[in-house]
Parts: sequence; C-alpha cells; structure tokens
Amino acid sequence: MNRRDLFLLSTVMGLTAALPKISNAKSQQGLPKPLLPPAEGSIPVAFLLSDNAVVIDFAGPWEVFENVSIPGRTPERVFQPYIVAETAGPIRASGGMTIIPEYTFATAPAPKIIVIPAQGDPSVAMLAWIRQAAQSADLTMSVCTGAFLLAKTGLLSGLSATTHHAAYTQFMMEFPDVALKRGARFVESGKLASSGGLSSGIDLALRVVERYFGRSAALNTADTLEYQGQGWMNPDSNMAYAKRRISTDRHPLCAVCEMAVAKATAPSAVYRGKTYYFCMTDHKEVFVAHPAKFLAG
Repeated sequence: MNRRDLFLLSTVMGLTAALPKISNAKSQQGLPKPLLPPAEGSIPVAFLLSDNAVVIDFAGPWEVFENVSIPGRTPERVFQPYIVAETAGPIRASGGMTIIPEYTFATAPAPKIIVIPAQGDPSVAMLAWIRQAAQSADLTMSVCTGAFLLAKTGLLSGLSATTHHAAYTQFMMEFPDVALKRGARFVESGKLASSGGLSSGIDLALRVVERYFGRSAALNTADTLEYQGQGWMNPDSNMAYAKRRISTDRHPLCAVCEMAVAKATAPSAVYRGKTYYFCMTDHKEVFVAHPAKFLAG
C-alpha cells in the first residue's frame, strides 16, 4: 500500500468525524469569500521559484495541496502543484537543494493558485509573469518574505499584507502603500494573500483548502499530515510577533530585523548621537539611507 492509498484509507475510515472537536477553538465566522473549485478536473497550483528559494516556504504548502483528498471527487488528486521558473535550468534552493523546474514562463499552464516563497530578487520577466497570471488566478499567495516580491508587482498597492516578523520594518519602508499587519499568521486581501514566516505558509495553504472545500476537508488534510498547528483557523495567531522588540546595551538587536547581535563584531552606525548595530552590512546600508523612517516604523 503506497502513502496516498494509506491516506485515502484513513479518510474513508472516518478520521474526519473525530476532528471537529479540535475545530471548536475557532468558528468559520469571518472566513473570506469561498473559492469555487471546477466541476471536474484538478486545480493547478504554480510554485514560482528562483535561486535561494526557501525550502519550507514552498515545500510546506506543496505537501498541503498534494495531500488533499475529497471522497467521491474525480480525479483523486484535487490540486495539481507544479514548479515554474524563468528558465528550465536548475534552481539552487536554500541549503543547497537543486530543483529542476517543470515549466518556464512561456510553457506553464495557467494557474488557479500562485505560491510565491521567499527567494532572490525578482527579474522583470518574473514580475510581468505574476501580474499576467494573477489576472485569471483564483488566488496569488506569498510566504514569508515572498511578500516583498509580490509587493514589487504593484498588486498589493492599497491592500493589507504581512511577512516574516524580522522584515516588518523594512517592508513598511519599501512599500508604504501597503498596510503591513503585524502579528498576523496570514492576511487575505481579495484575490491576494500573504503569510508570515516559514511555517505560516502551511497554515495559509490549509486556509485555501478550506475556502475551496470547507473546514472538514482542511481538517482531514491537516490530520493526514499529522499537523497539529491550528494557526490556519485564526489569522491573528502570530500576536507574539506584533510588538516591536527593544534593543538595549546589554542585549543589542539589529536596528532593521531585530536579530540579536554581538556589539564587538556587528556593523554599526551613529544617528543623532546614538549607536545602532546591525546583523549584516546590507541592513546597515538600508538603515543609513533612511534612519528616521526606520525608527518611525
């Protein structure tokens, strides 16, 4: 028996019946407009990757979509995930993982869901592809600092979004026309959605499953994955990151990302008589360019 057969058997045996007890923690009240699945066929999910793509950002949501099973629906594979990149060449993801994309921008099927993980700086062609593909997609979602890439398309202008908590201040500075939401596990803004850092992408993907097929389907998918997190039921469940951390002489933090630094070796800059420390030279340069804006953010 292969893994998919085992998962399907678990579904048939009634695992879902035991799970609604878990869902009482958060009702479906406030759920955004449902997404309508096609009457037949799979839902194509494009994972947009380039070098330095963060593995958990795309692998987590991939496994969510890969393991959705709706009894009685044909085909069994409800979502059809695939990788799209600017070229067909190998992609070097985080940790050295090498990935060969299935499609390029020129050959990719039209997606109904677009997943944008944290990765390297986007090319002009990548931004153009997102803008074009998002027009006919049901949802375009970012994970972690993939929100920067999505914001660079202009599609988030005037809307709300979130990103990794260490990037809040930088995101607000770079995209003042986007309302950053601190402490959000994910944010849904019409046909766009963004999640917080890393594992938050799993929760946003489960939320997408719920919007297409209901809470029972999402609960069963979470059970299949042995995923105990319930953040997907509450978009405001990242409140631990809502409050800005304070740097002190004893425990200095990077002025940009709030990461702990060692004063003896950290890059530093003086602004209005106060010394600020940074985890990397790039963050120092960003701060020095607009120190007042950083401190205000």
